[in-house]
Amino acid sequence: MNIREFVRPNVFSLRAYSAKDIPCKVKLDANESPYSFSDAFKTVKSIKTNRYPDPEARGLRELIAREFRVKPENILQGNGSDELIYQLVTTFGGPVLYPVPTFLMYGIISQALGEKRIAIPLNEEFDLDSRNILMRIRREKPGLIFLSTPNNPTGNCFSTENILKIIEAGSSTSLVVVDEAYQPFASERGFIPFLNDYENLIIMRTLSKIGLAGLRVGFLIAREEIINEVNKVRLPFNLNSFSQAIAAEVIKKKTLLKGHIKSIISERGKLFKELLKIKGIRPYPSEANFILFRVNDPDMVYNNLLRRGVLVRNMKGIIDGCLRVTVGTPQENILFLKALKDS
Repeated sequence: MNIREFVRPNVFSLRAYSAKDIPCKVKLDANESPYSFSDAFKTVKSIKTNRYPDPEARGLRELIAREFRVKPENILQGNGSDELIYQLVTTFGGPVLYPVPTFLMYGIISQALGEKRIAIPLNEEFDLDSRNILMRIRREKPGLIFLSTPNNPTGNCFSTENILKIIEAGSSTSLVVVDEAYQPFASERGFIPFLNDYENLIIMRTLSKIGLAGLRVGFLIAREEIINEVNKVRLPFNLNSFSQAIAAEVIKKKTLLKGHIKSIISERGKLFKELLKIKGIRPYPSEANFILFRVNDPDMVYNNLLRRGVLVRNMKGIIDGCLRVTVGTPQENILFLKALKDS
């Protein structure tokens, strides 16, 4: 049997997303928060495991709605951002436009669903090539446009002016998804305030970067009409009872959450300054919870760090010549810097 004969061509040619679990002392490769919320698990004792979860995640959506000053009807829960991207592409189709480099799942999911992909390179400052994007919007009328700001893996926020131009240009043809996974760490206010001004704007958020990566909780914020359509393709009971309960408990811990975020931002600044001092290292300014940096021999540096028990992300094939390090605890950052200087 030749399995290729049974597989759709767009899937057969697809390369699976690689999320390797490499044992190490200091794990700084996946943009996770160094802070956990283990105490929140006390809330799951009352969960009845023989019952399905709330299919609408009503309690969690109400909390999120109050947090962002929108209505629960403007929110749709997802099993992480990945599922939400799947739902969006399934609902609205393509072509799907996005800049590169950016979050790989925009392209992977679009290809898996057989949609045309329009990948437009960022400019030399890692900002949007708005002229090229606007031209492609007029010519190809993409169904969806994904913009991650702050962007992964570059770490910078895209120009608000450029994003608004893109939203306006696609007002009659394209839905624009602004992925704000890293917005809590940014100095920019984000795009939620623009929701009332632009009917084709969708905001995507996640709790993964602020300490709940293990729960897989993401959500969309958009007009009720958009949410209703995406909800048609959402699988029932997509967010389990444990994730709903723990996420709701953590969202209530505003002071603790803000403290963790403030600590990560502070450590990011210190880490950036120290990287600037190391010969042969060029760090790029970041508004996220990670820093992209260029080195002379990234493969050698990556392997040397790993031998010293420090895992970072090698960006080979995405941004050649660069590594990406997640901002960890003060102690983790010290161990990383020491290992880097010894590499």
